[in-house]
Amino acid sequence: MNAAIETLRKILQLESQKGFQNNCVVGGLDKAGPMWRQQAAQAALPAGFVGTLATGLANYPSLPEGRRPQAVAEMLAQLELLAAGVPVAKPPAATQLRPATQQGAKQPEHQSTNKKQRTPPAERDRPAVQRPVPAAAAVPTEPDPNMHLDSPLTVIPGVGPKFAEVLAKLGLSRLGDTLHYFPHRYLDYSALKPINRIEYGDQATIIGTVREVSGRKVKGGQLHMVRAVIGDSTGEIECTWFNQPWLQDQLRTSLQIQVSGRVDLQLGRLVLSSPDWDEVDSEALHTGRIVPIYNLTKGLGGKQLRRWMHAAVYGVAPRASDPLPAPLREKLQMQSLPAALAAAHFPQNQQQLDAARQRLAFDELFALQLNLRQQRAEWQAQPGHALAEPAGWLASAIGTLAFPLTAAQQRVLADLLADMAQPVPMKRLIQGDVGSGKTVVAALALALAVRNGVQGAIMAPTSILAEQHFRTMRTLLAAFPQLDLGGADMPAVRLLQGSTPATERAAIDEGLRTGTVKVLVGTHAVIQAQVHFAKLGLVVVDEQHRFGVLQRAALREKGMHPHLLVMTATPIPRSLALTIYGDLDLSVIDEMPPGRQQVQTHVVPPKERERAYGLVRKEVAGGHQAYIICPLVEDSDSPDTKAVVEEHERLQRSVFPELRLGLLHGRLRPAEKDAIMQAFRAGEIQILVATSVIEVGVDVPNATIMLIEGANRFGLAQMHQLRGRVGRGADQSYCLLLPEPGSAGAAAARNNSNERLKIMESTSDGFVLADKDLAMRGPGDFLGTQQAGFVDLQMARLSDLKLIEMARREADLLFKQDPLLTLPEHQQLAALVAQSAATASGDVS
Repeated sequence: MNAAIETLRKILQLESQKGFQNNCVVGGLDKAGPMWRQQAAQAALPAGFVGTLATGLANYPSLPEGRRPQAVAEMLAQLELLAAGVPVAKPPAATQLRPATQQGAKQPEHQSTNKKQRTPPAERDRPAVQRPVPAAAAVPTEPDPNMHLDSPLTVIPGVGPKFAEVLAKLGLSRLGDTLHYFPHRYLDYSALKPINRIEYGDQATIIGTVREVSGRKVKGGQLHMVRAVIGDSTGEIECTWFNQPWLQDQLRTSLQIQVSGRVDLQLGRLVLSSPDWDEVDSEALHTGRIVPIYNLTKGLGGKQLRRWMHAAVYGVAPRASDPLPAPLREKLQMQSLPAALAAAHFPQNQQQLDAARQRLAFDELFALQLNLRQQRAEWQAQPGHALAEPAGWLASAIGTLAFPLTAAQQRVLADLLADMAQPVPMKRLIQGDVGSGKTVVAALALALAVRNGVQGAIMAPTSILAEQHFRTMRTLLAAFPQLDLGGADMPAVRLLQGSTPATERAAIDEGLRTGTVKVLVGTHAVIQAQVHFAKLGLVVVDEQHRFGVLQRAALREKGMHPHLLVMTATPIPRSLALTIYGDLDLSVIDEMPPGRQQVQTHVVPPKERERAYGLVRKEVAGGHQAYIICPLVEDSDSPDTKAVVEEHERLQRSVFPELRLGLLHGRLRPAEKDAIMQAFRAGEIQILVATSVIEVGVDVPNATIMLIEGANRFGLAQMHQLRGRVGRGADQSYCLLLPEPGSAGAAAARNNSNERLKIMESTSDGFVLADKDLAMRGPGDFLGTQQAGFVDLQMARLSDLKLIEMARREADLLFKQDPLLTLPEHQQLAALVAQSAATASGDVS
């Protein structure tokens, strides 16, 4: 690094570390200015750049202390840009142009902004590529004095009140807003080729001379087509544009231009249809480079917005305060925020774009991790219930079980007991595959809470799952020693649902207030306002991703800082466990009880449907039961989509008339669902035709086969959950995946190339499937619809485990040093964390 730049950088960093008191050098920063100016001049740094910084140093003592961190950040940003080798540039050309049309008039999308006349040399002697494609304009190290982060967009030439209203629809009202209005994709036009080397399908840029230009009406006068022949020394190519008649005047013969677009084929000839173009000596925002593509709104063109974004971003990027302390940036070898912002909008190459994305993604993840640590610290700062295990009680309780605990269950139980013994609230997530034994561990924890004189509550997302938990808890808790649960009818363990009769609800409410109800199992009804606990000490939330964060918080607030245990049978990728659930301690039950057989999974092409029905019939004939899953309750617009109501009727009438079929879906009344499930458990129903409502909570060991209709419509995580409803007994079980006929999924199944269904065939490892699902479908299947907006991440990907672990590691180190981010050098970072917290939808647990 240049010695003059390094000297001033160290001075400014020291000023930051000393709290911006102007005491980092003897006499203050203003006294250091003249000496540094001489050093900079000897190093041949640009005079304008040196003058700007020298003025900043001279004015520093007169700044209010609250303004000094920003001033230091701006000077450091300018030094970073210069040190990174970004050349000093004049303000971008877009800021020097008059608008091409009157304000409010439609501006041609492909209009060139450079009208300078040129006299080209002899074309035939010119080499195929005369010069490299012009690079993007550099980020100016001298900010435009008329452009500030809070300046209105109307300071950009061409943006008047009318266009300002249009841009406001995109959420852009000031220059600072543009910095984080990132492109939603990019077109790579950086591949420069001579004409004789381009091929059909290329995204190519060529440099050539306009040799012919003509225009004519086509399609009966409905369209106006402009045709231009562009040539270099290797050949010629035709370019066409539609409904842009002004191009006939702009594309003058002998004008040298660069043209970028996709190479098509028309009547056997290579052509460029509606390509972007620029004159060779223009700024080249739209061709010959990686071109940013922004989301638009009515009344706004892509090239028009790109020019304005270029002017805005390059005008104020150097003013962006960098929240990462300089020592941390150096440790991680990350570029400055101003440089990253500029490169994210107008990268000169793919490497620059990747580096910018990594820096911006790290900021998002780092802020998220710090936010999670603050949440966790706030949660554990509250006094909790220390629930100790009486000597020998646990061994006695485990001894009442009809089966031994697996090593994984014992390990997770030890985690819970250690947490619950502390006088601070537990906050732990148990993750375990379907059938791994999470409920038994939760029952032991609830029993320990009751044994210590506090109440417990367990909330499930569906009535089916709530009822199953209720039956399981009554059975298990009745056998555990030293629990006073009220005798055979166990009035101390109650079930509360929306369908609970008013008289029974009143009795439950009274029992909760007096403490005679020790354990409450229920659905969303548990968090209703009229439900009050006497002393709630442990909250268990099952299938937690199905609840919104406010619902979980409402249950937790029913007690005085109760311990919180959340459970999920959906395997969560490690990257999500470190982010979305990063404020919880994680325990994994990664071992299945002995005697379980792996479910055999097969993709069945639609033409072999009868073979699938035959296997279902064979299993039922052997005394077992079956599920047939349909994706929808009622018929849809797609004739291939199986709707459960119509399919149930068809199967009973035409396919299995000799068998007893039942129908289950989410629109049935609770009493109807209960009756159907009771009949299925009792074996009265041989085939249950259902929607994914049976995804969680249905435990019928005699069910050994599942047929999933429209399997291509389900995600891997959901299919894995559905598959977990079979194979719960000792008999071999099967899961048949049947894609929709005529769909891409069906064709892929016939060709053994449907990746998702093939993955389901190949593994029963939920964690492998979770990682695949995250990569292929995003985090929606894991977060649930009510949490999909938990984190507003623009650059970071929740599948980027390496960057997430880096952010988590650095957040841990920083949190130990300055948990409240009160040190002067962390003020900008504190603002970033506050902004991150503001975009979250609440407590993530």
